Amino acid sequence: MELHDIVLPLGATREEVKRVAAKKAHLELSKVRAFRILRESLDARRKGEIRKVYSVEIDEAPLAKKSLEIPEVGERAFRPVVVGFGPAGMFAAYVMAKAGLRPIVLERGLPIEERKKGVDALWEKGILSPDANAAYGEGGAGAFSDGKLNSGIKDKELVSFVLSSFIECGAPEEIAYLNKPHIGTDKLRTVVRALREKVIALGGEVIFSAKVTDIEEKGGALRVTAEKEYVTDALVLAIGHSARDTYKMLFARGFSMESKPFAVGLRIEQLQEDINQAMYGVRAHPLLPAADYKVVEHTKAGGVYSFCMCPGGHVVCASDEEGGVVTNGMSYHARDGKNANAALLVGVDEKDYGEDIFDGVRYQRALEEAAYLAGGGGFKAPCQRVEDFLRGRKGTLSGSVEPTYKPSVTPVDLGEILSGRVTEALKLGVTAFEKRMPGFAGPDALLTGVETRSSSPIRVLRGDDMKSLSHPSVYPCGEGCGYAGGIMSAAVDGVKVALTIIKGGK
Repeated sequence: MELHDIVLPLGATREEVKRVAAKKAHLELSKVRAFRILRESLDARRKGEIRKVYSVEIDEAPLAKKSLEIPEVGERAFRPVVVGFGPAGMFAAYVMAKAGLRPIVLERGLPIEERKKGVDALWEKGILSPDANAAYGEGGAGAFSDGKLNSGIKDKELVSFVLSSFIECGAPEEIAYLNKPHIGTDKLRTVVRALREKVIALGGEVIFSAKVTDIEEKGGALRVTAEKEYVTDALVLAIGHSARDTYKMLFARGFSMESKPFAVGLRIEQLQEDINQAMYGVRAHPLLPAADYKVVEHTKAGGVYSFCMCPGGHVVCASDEEGGVVTNGMSYHARDGKNANAALLVGVDEKDYGEDIFDGVRYQRALEEAAYLAGGGGFKAPCQRVEDFLRGRKGTLSGSVEPTYKPSVTPVDLGEILSGRVTEALKLGVTAFEKRMPGFAGPDALLTGVETRSSSPIRVLRGDDMKSLSHPSVYPCGEGCGYAGGIMSAAVDGVKVALTIIKGGK
């Protein structure tokens, strides 16, 4: 049976949770043969009296093991092709490999080991590698982030499959039950590599430095060009949200596409102990994790919200093009850094950037190039204390919060980079958040920019059957095609597409 709302103090052991659950279920503890924690969360509504809340499954009989049913169909005339090896592509390939379809993965970037070397060179020396950066490559953009796995997905079976697959590949077992699970970028790299090895062991093939430059329908099949030519009748398009050149190729080939709203803004950085104080009522506690937050404000200039909050994390450079600065957030599994950070975003749409399908991309690029110039080149990022941002002055960066962004930052007036509406919305939002959560936006908190890649500016249209509206042998998938918004949702979308291909006879 399932039990919910089991409330215990911090530090309660698994055995204590089991004992309380057995009593609540009117079971003799000695007769309990099955016990599993389904969910563990914090109740921080009463500051200074924080408790843990559990949902569990407990019974006198062993629990039935539940697993996603993946039909074994074996090889077909054509091997399916997966374009991109981020979360959506990885799980599409993994599920199809488990079914015996021996998928071929074409990834424009490098394996995670080589990719990290390129990212390190950018962060430490300001040298960008076009083939190894934080935007694409094995693991996708999420490989250099916090590795957050929480989502609003209702399908428990698919979520459980993704989480258990991550655990099998080396992720911490706690992700199966924590209310806000995360892996951390340090552990995520190991998980990504292990998942690739599983795909290969099951008969799949993963080809790196394989940028897809053309997709053409010929003779009832698709011809996919990535230096070599690959012929298939089922193509999973899992390209990621930064594949701007691929979007242009798809448009030229007549794919049904549309521009979509997205969001832009800045990344705010605070002392983690200030966030702990605001959320828990204490600056530090050995039994409490680094506190996180989620804030939303509807202002007269537009909605403002936090995104990809990274407790104990770092602000990082996620640029993939010369002459443009893009920021993101990252945490290691321990989340033990001195600072907290989160993106503060404002929604933008055609009224902000124009009606052409690629106007959103141009808008992103213009902001990124302005940030690069304001930073002084070399991928230095423009940065400003919150107090100075609110007063519209450049100011200095001297204060209690030290910037974590690498290679370095430059003091600027960020309001001169962003549009007037976005700047106004951010100022109103930051002021409101500080009133609700003192310490969120103190005078020394830092803003670093620009954050432009929270989601794709373009959607590759598909129908209810998950097939492209214009190319029925193509399955647009994941965040880059406009159907996900994070690691978990992208991975689940990849699973769904793979099951559709397996069960649909292609």
